[in-house]
Amino acid sequence: MEENRYKVIGQRIKDIREGAGMSQKDLATALGYESPTAVSLIEQGERKISVEILEKVAHILEVNLRDLLGDKEQRPDLNFALRASKDLSPEAKTQILNFIEFVKAKDGK
Repeated sequence: MEENRYKVIGQRIKDIREGAGMSQKDLATALGYESPTAVSLIEQGERKISVEILEKVAHILEVNLRDLLGDKEQRPDLNFALRASKDLSPEAKTQILNFIEFVKAKDGK
């Protein structure tokens, strides 16, 4: 079970790293490793990764630590919730949606 968890984390690191257009060598250098082999082993789940290194990877790849752990955070569909609410005026719904978009833009999400 533990080994499987490292494979999941490694695959998430690989997917996010590739999505960011970063090579294994780039990530290795940013982490202070002399060779990309360390990153390759981590991504294959063959090398255990410490919490400290995992936090560094999250920072370098500019993602939440939960993204690397493969956790899927359940977020409510706010558009659905607003449509379902009969107590809000159309103007209030628009203001709420505008605020949500503002927050997303500010957080870069």
